[in-house]
Amino acid sequence: MTTPSSDGIPRGGPPLTEEEAEDLLRCICFKTGPPRAVGVELEWLVHELRDPRLPVAPRRLAAAIDTVRAVPLVAALTFEPGGQLELSSLPAASLMECLDSLAADLRAVREALAPLGLGLSGYGVDPWQTPRARVLHEPRYDAMETALARNGPAGRAMMCESASVQVCLDAGLDGPGPLGYRRRWRLAHLLGAVLVAAFANSAVHGGRRTGWRSTRQALWSDLDPTRTLAPPPDGEPRAEWAAHVLDTPVLCVRTPQGPWAVPEGLTFREWLRTGRPRQADADDLRYHLTTLFPPVRPRGHLELRMIDAQPGLDGWMVPVAVTTALFEDPRAAEAAHRAVGPLEALAGHGPAPRNPLWRAAARDGLTDPRLHTAALAVFEAALEALPRIGASAEVVGAVAAFHERHVLGGGCPADELREVAS
Repeated sequence: MTTPSSDGIPRGGPPLTEEEAEDLLRCICFKTGPPRAVGVELEWLVHELRDPRLPVAPRRLAAAIDTVRAVPLVAALTFEPGGQLELSSLPAASLMECLDSLAADLRAVREALAPLGLGLSGYGVDPWQTPRARVLHEPRYDAMETALARNGPAGRAMMCESASVQVCLDAGLDGPGPLGYRRRWRLAHLLGAVLVAAFANSAVHGGRRTGWRSTRQALWSDLDPTRTLAPPPDGEPRAEWAAHVLDTPVLCVRTPQGPWAVPEGLTFREWLRTGRPRQADADDLRYHLTTLFPPVRPRGHLELRMIDAQPGLDGWMVPVAVTTALFEDPRAAEAAHRAVGPLEALAGHGPAPRNPLWRAAARDGLTDPRLHTAALAVFEAALEALPRIGASAEVVGAVAAFHERHVLGGGCPADELREVAS
């Protein structure tokens, strides 16, 4: 969800102190008020229409990028390092406004790609090609690959071979109740595991089954010791997030010329205290925030980042509709809160996504009986709530069909990926 210049951090300016950085983070990470807006970020793998198992040659991918960039769209268009296409909606005033706008943009993109013999695939990771070559060579991605490679191959796979459905929702009210930001923050980290399990769609990677229903989530878990973690589950969300941001190592230090510096183990807090390799300002803090990849990222609004890309032309609409209903409708939010409460014992005291709850969700999906029980309850609550938040009959029907096809029997889209494995 693109929100132009809305992060609340001033541009540039003098060097920041540690206290100023903490104050900024506490003020801007959760912008409270009645939940109104919804946004979506959709990532897609670009494939050959004649045979999606074939790699797309770099020159063809470059032509596709140039072609799509010329298409007038409402959503913001970007490309990921491996050539994955991403559409980021503007904040919409309703679920249907968001879905209809993005669906129109996706039709336009597909129509532009089809004459080139290319299409879009909805998988959490590329089932066939690994490793994919990095096609974007920019200072950010050069630095990111260097930093993440210190922890193994998961970083490169995430950058070049993964795709997701990310749902963006307002932080919520500054108060108690199901729409309060504290409750929504807690709900996101328990419900998020249910969403991983129900919508897992990446059991095959490089032509073989990996043993995970969401290989994408497994990659994120192994990506970096701190960069992909949620803050500690206990405590006040603003304070915990601010401390987490400052205590996470910086991915890079931008320089005007030459490659960016990639220090090892330098936290943002240490950077502020020492002033080395140079003094940090508000722009550096803003940039640092874009290099943190927890499953729920507070950016004023809440960005839920844990859902695999979905199959089919419109499969992405189902997780967007379910998630929006469970957060925006007070009755559904309360029902979801009750349904996921028992999962807290499985999560333990460790942060997502490395705790036992999230590991079980990625590995076992809804075959885990605790996750299955929670999924049955939250899907029922979502189906009841969708008409109340204005969802069309077609969207309600799509959610109901997914519920019947997958959730009732304890399955997920990953269970139908056998045909893509060699």
